[in-house]
Amino acid sequence: MVLINLKSSLPTGPISANDSFLYETTTSTTNDDLIESLVEIHNARLRSNLIIDAVRGLAIYGVMKKPDETGTDAVQELVGKTVEKEANYVADPSGLRTGNPPDEKMAEILQREALKLEDYISKNQVQSRVSLTLEEINERINNVRGAVTMAYLMGLPEWDLVRVALDEPIDNLKNTYLGGSLIKAEDASLWTCNKEFQRGKLVSDRLGSCNEKTKVIAKLTTKGSGPPAREPIVSEDERNAMAAFYFKRQEELKTLAQADEDDYLNAEWADPRGMKRGLQGLGDVKAPGLRF
Repeated sequence: MVLINLKSSLPTGPISANDSFLYETTTSTTNDDLIESLVEIHNARLRSNLIIDAVRGLAIYGVMKKPDETGTDAVQELVGKTVEKEANYVADPSGLRTGNPPDEKMAEILQREALKLEDYISKNQVQSRVSLTLEEINERINNVRGAVTMAYLMGLPEWDLVRVALDEPIDNLKNTYLGGSLIKAEDASLWTCNKEFQRGKLVSDRLGSCNEKTKVIAKLTTKGSGPPAREPIVSEDERNAMAAFYFKRQEELKTLAQADEDDYLNAEWADPRGMKRGLQGLGDVKAPGLRF
């Protein structure tokens, strides 16, 4: 089983430049099928991020207002408009939602299902060595959809971002903040070690037919954009550790420079009689204290 660590080459949008996920494939898989599968998971994770943000807003502030009625409730009241406030009203600071969330139990269910989806698509799954599948992502999205249906039996308005994120085709989500982070399989190229997975060939043509236990770092780009930037030799964590070590060492050298030249004589290792006392078993002998 070939393990691919797909790292983002699209720094814009909700997916950061250091984001990644794991995917398992085989050397007998065609490069076209591999690229299509990776693009589907990439786009599904983007959709999931949109769902998570929207559902959390729904659980806290309720459904979205009509596009022509947006604005903070405080301003709406100042201009003489009536703001409907239910028992669990919470004003939305963005002015996009009504401020009337579902009851506490349903809000908790929405938050819980959103968290499960977030945990599964998290980049921390790479450290846990958990490979993602489109089926698992869709299952968790369906769980979120079920929770939304339980909270709002009559359905959400067509302009609500939760409904858009859950039901609209992936191409229609380009009108959201996902923007250009979404890509199409036919427009994508897959690269590893600065070389491209050529379409019409097998994974084995790129990695070798005997390398079923290979793990590679790959990146998706759009066609015609050329190879993505190479991975840095030193990772961000290693760079931070090196910076911390050199800072600590610099402080130690600064302290030594400020100390007196004979300051070391107070150290235990500089005691000329220390060896003799140690051989006689007197090294830890201390003056008796007072007892009351």
